[in-house]
Amino acid sequence: MQTTLIVHAIAAPLIFCAVSYIYFRRFHYTPALKTALIFVLFVTAADAGIVAPFFERSYKMFASILGTWLPFALIFASTFITGLYVAKLKP
Repeated sequence: MQTTLIVHAIAAPLIFCAVSYIYFRRFHYTPALKTALIFVLFVTAADAGIVAPFFERSYKMFASILGTWLPFALIFASTFITGLYVAKLKP
């Protein structure tokens, strides 16, 4: 289980980095900070509204720093940093 949580904590921000890169290059409707907030709120809502009640059948996952809160923070950071990076690339 520990290995799974570590992989999740590494994979989640990498996936969101790629998704946000595509978003910022093609659409870029919102600034980096707002987009990072929207992305992390979407993931939080999905975890609280779908994953916890239907798959986990418990909200214990929100007690785990490594399993929940660290990935949320890293998703926010990777999206925000990607947005700043792409904004510097645009003329």
